[in-house]
Amino acid sequence: MVMASVIKLSYHRRLFLMLFAFSWTIILCFIGFQYMREKQYKSEFLNAQLQLYNSHLLRTIDNGVSYEEYIATQEQPFDELRISIIAHSGDVVYDNMLSVDFLDNHRLRPEVAGALKNGSAYHIGRLSASDGREYFYSATRGDRVVVRTAIPYSASLRELLRADWTFLGAMIAISLAMSVLAFFATRRLGNNIERLNRFAEKAEKGEPFDDDKMFPNDELGSISNHIVQLYKQWQQTIKDRDIAHNAALREEQEKIRIKRQLTNNINHELKTPVASMQVCLETLLSGISLSEEKRQELIGRCYTNNERLRRLLGDVSLITRMEDGSALIAKEKIVINDILTEIAEELEIMPDGERLNLHTYFEERVEVTGNLSLMASIFRNLTENAIAYSEGKNIFISLLENNDSECRIRFEDDGIGVEDKQLSRLFERFYRVDKGRSRQKGGTGLGLAIVKHAVQFHGGTIVAANRPEGGLRFDFSFRK
Repeated sequence: MVMASVIKLSYHRRLFLMLFAFSWTIILCFIGFQYMREKQYKSEFLNAQLQLYNSHLLRTIDNGVSYEEYIATQEQPFDELRISIIAHSGDVVYDNMLSVDFLDNHRLRPEVAGALKNGSAYHIGRLSASDGREYFYSATRGDRVVVRTAIPYSASLRELLRADWTFLGAMIAISLAMSVLAFFATRRLGNNIERLNRFAEKAEKGEPFDDDKMFPNDELGSISNHIVQLYKQWQQTIKDRDIAHNAALREEQEKIRIKRQLTNNINHELKTPVASMQVCLETLLSGISLSEEKRQELIGRCYTNNERLRRLLGDVSLITRMEDGSALIAKEKIVINDILTEIAEELEIMPDGERLNLHTYFEERVEVTGNLSLMASIFRNLTENAIAYSEGKNIFISLLENNDSECRIRFEDDGIGVEDKQLSRLFERFYRVDKGRSRQKGGTGLGLAIVKHAVQFHGGTIVAANRPEGGLRFDFSFRK
């Protein structure tokens, strides 16, 4: 039954009882030690006063003055002071209260033996064999004799030598107050440990810990809060993992959908040039008599459609490479100013009716880390798009910002722009604002999609907007 009751005690009560027993054991030991120490201190203080009187009497004896006269004329430190002068042999030479004829040898008395050995000694509460009274003895050795003084161990002397119970009472009162504080402190600690135990039980089962109350601001509370936070972070990580897994599944399904759509779009885009080439080739191979001019026209049409197919396959290959193998694409230090110089030179050699005037506003050298081919494709595709569809006369390329982390660039033309509702779809694959014009110009419908993927490959973003003055504006950035 006793064992069962102990087991039922809460952790708080067990901890409090253990600390209570431990602390009160220390306190009682301290009180006992302090009592003996204080009593010893008072005894030594009393002995020091007697030793001072003994020393004065010894100096008087050494100077040849009659000790009877000194004892009779000098004021004594205590009433009823018994004074004995004892030879080194132990024989009592003088005693102010008893006749020396009735006194035996004192050499073995503790205070006398101690004085002969160490120079001075005292003894508390020994019963005198001469008069049957209890004394406090103090003895001092001189060159020829030992002076011993003694105070009757009366009630007043006992009171003087008694320890100060005021201090000891204050210590007990403080200890009781500390015990009360310890009770509340251990109750708080016990409650927190019980909360931590409940948390451990829930964590073992993988259940959420709904107790949002913070642990106290101490070492145990800090450890407990860290453990709870780590558990919550672990649970959140599991949730994030599940969310990420579901998102990855959706992304994979979206990629499959996009690839299927891309395949369908490619098939659609291939049909027109392939059908046109087949008609031309069938006509050429049919044996029909054709003029040289007509033959050249059919051959030129085949070449144009073949070139369109070549560009389409190249663009599709480039987009696929950026999507599936971006980590394998080599990077190097690229100076964008050099790319713009090459584009300007390419525009210079184009026929007057097909080129636009290029205006660049780069006041400093801009260097980024990237792939030269992809970086050049951004500016070339934007330039070709402006030449083919803007119906403008000028291209403006401006450096908006260049710092240690990124650079921001603006590409503009002064053409006709597009409708606002079409801006969000410009970067879609095979999207054409005017499908008829786009096919006549020989476009693949992938130019701006390549631009967007290339910008994203370089850690940037791109946004299209209409210029207030007319034309299209592309703001994009590159991470350094």
